[in-house]
Amino acid sequence: MTEPGFIPATDALDPRYAFDRRANWVRVRTLALLRWIAISGQIAAVLVGHVVFGLSLALGPIGAAIGAAAITNIMAITIWPKTRRLSEAELAGTLIFDMVQLSSLLALTGGLHNPFALLILAQVAISAAALGRRQTRIVCTVAAGLITALLFVHLPLTTRSGEVLHLPDLFLAGFWTALLIGIVFQASYARRVTAEVTAMGDALAATQMALAREQKLTDLGGVIAAAAHELGTPLATIALVSAELVDEADDADTRADAQLIRDQAERCRQILRDMGRAGKQDRHVRLAPISSVIEEAAGPHRDRGIDLRVTCRAEPGSDDRQPSVARRPELIHGLRNLVQNAVDFARTRVWIDVRWNETVVAVRIADDGPGYPPDTLSRLGDPFLRRRRETGPDPSRPGYEGMGLGLFIAKTLLERSGAEITFANGQDGFGPATADRDRCGALVTLTWARDQVAVTTDRAPLGENDAVSG
Repeated sequence: MTEPGFIPATDALDPRYAFDRRANWVRVRTLALLRWIAISGQIAAVLVGHVVFGLSLALGPIGAAIGAAAITNIMAITIWPKTRRLSEAELAGTLIFDMVQLSSLLALTGGLHNPFALLILAQVAISAAALGRRQTRIVCTVAAGLITALLFVHLPLTTRSGEVLHLPDLFLAGFWTALLIGIVFQASYARRVTAEVTAMGDALAATQMALAREQKLTDLGGVIAAAAHELGTPLATIALVSAELVDEADDADTRADAQLIRDQAERCRQILRDMGRAGKQDRHVRLAPISSVIEEAAGPHRDRGIDLRVTCRAEPGSDDRQPSVARRPELIHGLRNLVQNAVDFARTRVWIDVRWNETVVAVRIADDGPGYPPDTLSRLGDPFLRRRRETGPDPSRPGYEGMGLGLFIAKTLLERSGAEITFANGQDGFGPATADRDRCGALVTLTWARDQVAVTTDRAPLGENDAVSG
């Protein structure tokens, strides 16, 4: 039971497609710098091996292999601007070239008997982090093929005295097996971690967008309320004067014009009143009873063909007065996403129960729908849980493809307000006993410590509301 919330959950946010966007994030300058580091390391390794350890190396072919990498790097930074970002195919080709160049050096220096053979895993890790699944498989296949070829095709690693340095066959086979396993493991591990990080980053960006949107709507409501307050008196004056003109006009045309002015002035007043109804910026609206906040969050979903029931009551022995809470955008938007989710999947009814005592404020949202898939309960609230298609019989509640982004946004925003959130299925025992049998669908329980969410009565009084003329 996942849903996209108010931010569309598109393929662009699906981690399975995230690498389509990441492939062109790698700049030529970045790869060129990494290649220069690799070339410097290769030169240093050859010099140390030849001079310090007295290895007999084919310096001519080795220099040609290193020179090929250097020439290619110079051509790349000369032809392409340093800020150019490589396409997926270009990046894959570059990584394969680097693997072939490294394998050529290894073939000239003992093959798998050379411990530097493990450096071929570097290109595998880069491909897993930056390329799509298909290209990563190609790179891994090439890497496995090159390692296997090095097992059989290589020059022996010898000293100047003619001693051949080689591993025992058992160790050589083990090294080859370890490299193959390392290719598969590192590619899978790097890709999974990168996908998780990208999915979380995209989801957090969507959460910030949702919060910014809600904040803008709240700010806009304040502007509208201020406009209604300032324009109330002029519009009332126009309405009064036009009414007098209607009464005193001698001819029908003048009377009709005056009546038109009066009607339009009244229309402007009504428009401003409707637009500013939810946007007054007095203290009474900024701090509201929790039932008012719940109603505001559920309001957009009351006309969708589902019976939406809200009940509020104190626990036995607690103060019956409702706790007042701040109308924060993250609280309203998070609750609205959860209510939308319940309405989308409910068959006929959604219950929103609010309970409080001296220490805790709790809200539970239940429906009579199919509930959450049991295999996803432990992972609900994570972004991009899975993709699925739900098609309901009611055309006013169309199916959609969801990846859990809406639940993630709601969970993130509500946790910012101090809420603890749990997801479950089945009867909750929270509402009236006669209704519990119907609450067979999804259950979301929100729990706040009262001092975190409620404005206690020992704080400053609300004060007078702003006057609204007209």
